[in-house]
Amino acid sequence: MPLPDRRLAVALLLVAALGTGCSPSRPAATAPAATRAPAGTAPAATGPPATAAFTTAAPPATRAPSTTARPAPPGYAFPVRGCPVSYGHSHHDYPATDIFTRRGCVFAAPVAGVVDEVSRTDRWDPGTDRGADRGGLSVSMVGVDGVRYYGSHLGSIAAAVVPGARVRAGSPLGRVSNTGSARGTGVHLHFGLSWPTRPGIWWVRRGMVAPWPFLDSWRRGGDLSPARAVRTARARAGNAVPACTRRC
Repeated sequence: MPLPDRRLAVALLLVAALGTGCSPSRPAATAPAATRAPAGTAPAATGPPATAAFTTAAPPATRAPSTTARPAPPGYAFPVRGCPVSYGHSHHDYPATDIFTRRGCVFAAPVAGVVDEVSRTDRWDPGTDRGADRGGLSVSMVGVDGVRYYGSHLGSIAAAVVPGARVRAGSPLGRVSNTGSARGTGVHLHFGLSWPTRPGIWWVRRGMVAPWPFLDSWRRGGDLSPARAVRTARARAGNAVPACTRRC
């Protein structure tokens, strides 16, 4: 056979051989069959297992404590210091208390405050018995609680006790005696409670509220305040300077 024809025959034989392949055939890759979840169940989630989320409940709201505190009551002191005393629950003609004790015992400020009026001269005359002079030597002061406190029949008054002077509870104001209309009676401190007035209104100053319930408290170390009782008496009077009706 001529050479070109021989080359053609060889080429045909090679093509046939390649068509049939020289190595075993590799099966085609197939995807794994999907599995169907049973009816009524959700398919399983993929990825890392879920972790439960925990939330901390907020504590129940609590009411903040009030920052507005009631003011502490002023400290009170019994008006006769360092001596045995006795007194009753009544007084002639108007509300007041006569505190019987020994001569020279200290008349002390019952509460912190400011000295109001001071009388250092005994002008009482039994022949006239003027109401303005019956107290003899006396001191009045207005406390930080708004109450005016009055003590009379004193034998002496401390030099520093002048109108406008500031005093503390328990500060000595004078010494108990029997000046004024107490000359013919036992030594005692006339003690009165009232509201403040302008100077010279002695019939209010001498007493408008009975002191004995407060004296009882202070004697036991209590702090019962006469402020409310004095405000009530002032409202009942209807006037800061009511007319004098007894022992005028």
